[in-house]
Amino acid sequence: MPRAKGGPKTRRRRKGILKQASSYRGGRSRLIRTATEAVRRAMRTATRHRKLRKRDFRSLWITRLGIAAREHGISYSQLMGRFAKAKIGLNRKMLSELAIHNPKGFGELVQSVK
Repeated sequence: MPRAKGGPKTRRRRKGILKQASSYRGGRSRLIRTATEAVRRAMRTATRHRKLRKRDFRSLWITRLGIAAREHGISYSQLMGRFAKAKIGLNRKMLSELAIHNPKGFGELVQSVK
């Protein structure tokens, strides 16, 4: 009985990897071994960076809120503490959007918790 090498499956898997690596430079887009390494590494960093992006955005919102709060004479931590005490359920993303696009409304909100 002849040896079965799994031609169609192997070819399909390799084509998929090369398709994922199509925009890479040099052998990373043409050679299956280096392309596999490059794609695996890219997938690993993509997963890691999805987590990091959430952290980066949260720190951006906090920075924006801190600056907007200082303009109204209150620190970020005091502002967030007073929002919690007043049971205002807006998250940091929405508060920072409000501070950027509607500073007057944000000022009224700050005055209400002061």
